[in-house]
Amino acid sequence: MKNLSRLGLVAIFITLISCGPGKSGSGDVDALISDSRDAKAAMMQADGNIEELFNTSAGYAIFPNVGKGAYIIGGASGNGVVYENGTMIGYSNLKQVDVGLQVGGKAYREVLFFETKDDLDDFKDGEYELSGNATAVIIEKGKSKTIKFNDGIAVATMPKAGAMVGVSVAGQRFGYTEK
Repeated sequence: MKNLSRLGLVAIFITLISCGPGKSGSGDVDALISDSRDAKAAMMQADGNIEELFNTSAGYAIFPNVGKGAYIIGGASGNGVVYENGTMIGYSNLKQVDVGLQVGGKAYREVLFFETKDDLDDFKDGEYELSGNATAVIIEKGKSKTIKFNDGIAVATMPKAGAMVGVSVAGQRFGYTEK
């Protein structure tokens, strides 16, 4: 019975993660764009170094509401807005599944910064995945960190809520839809 309930929880969790929120109506799109602006402002307020990356990167993808949960098998999901030279050009979705010793859940914001136009174009070409050596800098109030590009990508996250230690970004997959 115990294994059956665990299997049921995992199946429900994977189903929820794979569905994720969509941009089915204009209200959803408007809310996503507004949430992205709010996430950008919150991150710049928490860490002044981030503002320079927003201003100098060839582009960036902001995921204002990433949900992550785990019970042995974990996953994350979220929708975002993609910008090139500060102008909105499209939408993206984030999916991640990982296995390991983990329990809990959290919500966080995530931004991918693209160092060059070619790096942004690689992202826009379709299914994009962060490599195993990808790491994220966690932005917290009052703790300025230096964010560096690795293979043309820099990743920053900012916790919103939850009880989970660390943010794993390796293995995240992204889809892109033009505006």
